[in-house]
Amino acid sequence: MLTERPANSSAATHATLSPVRGMSRRQLLGALAATASLAGGTCWPSRISTPAIAAPRPPAAQQDPAADTGWRSFRGSPDQRGLARGTLAANPALRWEFSSPDGWVGCAAIADGKVFAPALAGFLHCLDLQTGKELWKYRSIEDPDPKKFAPGFKAAPFISGNTVYAGDEDGVLHALDRTTGKKLWHFTTGSEIAGCVARYKDHLLLASHDSCLYCLSETGTEIWKVQTNDRINCSPAVADHYTFVAGCDEHLRVIDLETGKEIRDMPLESFLIASPAIVDNLLYVGTHTGLILCVDWRQGQIVWKYPGPREMPFHASAVVTDQLVIVGGHDKTVHAVARDSGKPVWTFATRAKIECSGVAIDNRYFTGSGDGNLYGLDLQTGKEIWKFNAGKDITAGLAVGEGALIASEDQQNGRLLCFS
Repeated sequence: MLTERPANSSAATHATLSPVRGMSRRQLLGALAATASLAGGTCWPSRISTPAIAAPRPPAAQQDPAADTGWRSFRGSPDQRGLARGTLAANPALRWEFSSPDGWVGCAAIADGKVFAPALAGFLHCLDLQTGKELWKYRSIEDPDPKKFAPGFKAAPFISGNTVYAGDEDGVLHALDRTTGKKLWHFTTGSEIAGCVARYKDHLLLASHDSCLYCLSETGTEIWKVQTNDRINCSPAVADHYTFVAGCDEHLRVIDLETGKEIRDMPLESFLIASPAIVDNLLYVGTHTGLILCVDWRQGQIVWKYPGPREMPFHASAVVTDQLVIVGGHDKTVHAVARDSGKPVWTFATRAKIECSGVAIDNRYFTGSGDGNLYGLDLQTGKEIWKFNAGKDITAGLAVGEGALIASEDQQNGRLLCFS
């Protein structure tokens, strides 16, 4: 439900979907997740890494990305560096908010004056960026009964052309007309989709908790798939004609997108929740064991490791600038390290764990924390220069595009917040 700002009254909410009497949908999912975590993941040995990968081919002609200031995917670009284009107000003010009964755990997308927001209650909402007015919403199931359980959208949507792609927690990828919200087609995997779709030429890349990376045509036909040994949590990054996936099997895999063949399998000795960022032949990612890694993916070598002082997980995806790698951790701290060496540059302490994947724009870094605050930090010094108290966990990744910052609350009756 939309609440425009300024507003002095609390936001109204939709009726909560309750699949079990006396237990909210969010509480039910939490209980199921806790039960599932006891089972853990299974690891099997993988084949030995291949020799160094050849130099890149000349890139195909593409539209100049600088002309697009939207945020069309989880990390804003195929290399997943978390760098926003365009401008954002020096002191962003809350423009509007939009509530959902089960909150939000997936990053929104911004394109051509619209916000595409994935809700845990099972709806993908299309909102006007300027006003927050709902233009359409799409439910993950066709049953109109509001009491019927609808799988939630945990993954960030991907915008390409006139299509929006969003995966749900039952493992279904939905392709929608982004003007009308009408379904074009769907593709079913074997388990939850936690990552955003990526694109290579006219093919779509989709990772699933069924342990597979899928390559699909634009009409949803499977072209090839690569089997890993456990759940894939990340959104696939794309560089040259390669993609990169990692997850619960503790391995980094490099896939040739022209052939669908795995050409590198590199043990990382930790499972990953975060999605990798790519700069040339280097890959940057935080691990569950509390390391930030720089990997030369062509040579199959770790260039440097930054160990968090408290050895607590990094589940957020990193921002990678020309000089810095910046990521928040479960130790309640944002860490900025030198991109070339992994040496610490600055830290910033919050009051709760950080799972929000931050964004950099101009000389600022924005992130959210489990302490209920959004923070704006000076990119070079880590000093706080802006803060907004939402009062509820900010877990989902941020989206910054077309002059706006979109954040969301990960609790019941959580709000989608738009700042400009």
